[in-house]
Amino acid sequence: MGSPWKAISDGNRRKILMLLKKRDMNPTAIAKHFDFTLPGLSAHLRILKDANLVIERKQGQHVIYSLNKKGSVEMIRFFVNVWGYESYAMYFKQQQHNLLKDEDTGPKSTSKSRTSIQR
Repeated sequence: MGSPWKAISDGNRRKILMLLKKRDMNPTAIAKHFDFTLPGLSAHLRILKDANLVIERKQGQHVIYSLNKKGSVEMIRFFVNVWGYESYAMYFKQQQHNLLKDEDTGPKSTSKSRTSIQR
């Protein structure tokens, strides 16, 4: 597994993550936002996938990329610890628990629950 820190050190890869935040996309749709070739994009996507920041899935003949929110938990936890955001620590711990629970039980129900953040 690659380093998520190294993966986000490149501005193009950060832009890819921001695009995938909006919606899941195939490489052709992602490439429309950049000036480099599909093989160049493929290298960036491979680095993000190896760093566990994106998920690749087959949809028919197409490959679709989406954010792997679970993969960013390590980075979030680091900043929580560095800057002492104790009030956020509980929030992120609950979010991590929810991500792991969702992975075990499948998609969430239609009702949304929110954990409040106390400052």
